[in-house]
Amino acid sequence: MEQSTIAPQDESALVAAFEARIAAGESIEPKDWMPERYRKQLVRMMSQHAHSEVVGMLPEGNWITRAPSLRRKMSLIAKVQDEAGHGLYIYCGTETLGVDRQELIEQLVDGRAKYSSIFNYPTLSWADMGVIGWLVDGAAIVNQTILAKTSYGPYARAMVRICKEENFHKRQGYEICATLARGTPAQREMLQDAVNRFWWPALMMFGPSDTDSPNSAELLKWRVKRKTNDELRQRFVNLTVPQAIAIGITLPDPDLAFNEATGNWEFGEIDWTEFFQVIGGEGPCNRERLAARREAHDEGAWVREAAAAHAAKQQRSGTQAA
Repeated sequence: MEQSTIAPQDESALVAAFEARIAAGESIEPKDWMPERYRKQLVRMMSQHAHSEVVGMLPEGNWITRAPSLRRKMSLIAKVQDEAGHGLYIYCGTETLGVDRQELIEQLVDGRAKYSSIFNYPTLSWADMGVIGWLVDGAAIVNQTILAKTSYGPYARAMVRICKEENFHKRQGYEICATLARGTPAQREMLQDAVNRFWWPALMMFGPSDTDSPNSAELLKWRVKRKTNDELRQRFVNLTVPQAIAIGITLPDPDLAFNEATGNWEFGEIDWTEFFQVIGGEGPCNRERLAARREAHDEGAWVREAAAAHAAKQQRSGTQAA
């Protein structure tokens, strides 16, 4: 797609036609012409999403061997496997935009790439597995349900399957939380502690406030996003507060109150200083998470080499047979 060779007047016409398609609700496909800026924004957003799925395996994978029952262990293994698959789907989607997956993975392991801030917090108890499923996957569903209608076809189609699996993850997490909430005082205390630690980071998952989001206007214009960060955050709060009330758990926000005029649950001020510290690499587990990804990448080198050698052998066999 050599867009740099297009004359300015021709490119203006292409941009106008592209934006007319977006306005009409059409899906943009890999072979369609697109502005370079649109392509770059998609690569940035999709790669961060894929990285988040892959890094998100780490805090949960740490609890597989310590799950309290065989049923919980099997469910957690299945969930971690799903997250690996989600990362694969989205990496494949970025490749339709002309980006090599290996390049994106290298950006992750050497610390240049960003991923969701939530995965830089520690998982200290089994209750965290429930709360991550309920709050973290719940927040992801709110965001990804909208992405299932994004203007870029391959990303939208990947989201359809991912959202179905994320809904299962959320139900699984909420069921763990409901079970602990009905349990012993120690179990309820463990659950409340996990909620206290993950509530505010879950709200930060939607990104900075609309006034501080440098990419939102462009993404909304091209319908890569359909809702702003703050709109999605409010929807998550509105959905989650009744769920917390249903199991008798207190959300750690003294300012939380229902506004009958707007129909929204109003919430307190997010600590944006903490948010920007975490995405800047200074969170509780940033270095630990990246170290784990680097180690896994290095230890998997022989698998990649063997796969490449096998593919080359198959290609030679096919050439000889022809």
